[in-house]
Amino acid sequence: MKSTQSIEDYIFSNGDWVPILSFLRDLILQTQLEEQMKWGIPTYSFQGKNLVGIAAFKNYVSLWFHQGALLQDEQHKLMNAQEGVTKALRQWRFKELKEALENESIILSYLEETIQNQANGLEIKAELLQGISIHPLLLNEFSKSDALKTAFDKLTPGRQNEYVEYLYSVKREETRLARLDKIIPSILSGKGLNDKYMNSKNQ
Repeated sequence: MKSTQSIEDYIFSNGDWVPILSFLRDLILQTQLEEQMKWGIPTYSFQGKNLVGIAAFKNYVSLWFHQGALLQDEQHKLMNAQEGVTKALRQWRFKELKEALENESIILSYLEETIQNQANGLEIKAELLQGISIHPLLLNEFSKSDALKTAFDKLTPGRQNEYVEYLYSVKREETRLARLDKIIPSILSGKGLNDKYMNSKNQ
């Protein structure tokens, strides 16, 4: 996985999804949310809290709300991409630009509501899976690959924790992305992060 140096780089490296990503970005920038690259995707914060993100996947573009479970969502647009894994995080998926254009006012209202919730101090703590807070980079990969999520779920809590801590223990985005690339094959093969090391010690 390549590290993206800027929001523009990210958007224009995603081919057919450029129009949707650009439109969503423009809407977000109409609000008080501040823009930055984090976890390899465009991320938007208010009062120092990450609240919104946009990301391109194989079959759709996702608008992430980190505290989406607090939104009223009267239009029933949001979904929990990982039932049983995430408590607060919700996403709205778009497969065509037309969908985003037709829902412009609703998107803006959801953005304003999430900002107001933060201003009011409302927050849902990150959902824990067997005591483990899943890193957003790994959650994004789960959204792309059911096989990866299934393989991760089959790991022991100790092995799951090793992988999550491995991602959280570094600050640089480039290092996290490199580590993510490294661990995906091991997760898919059902191995723990330190299995190779432990096996070599026992030989």
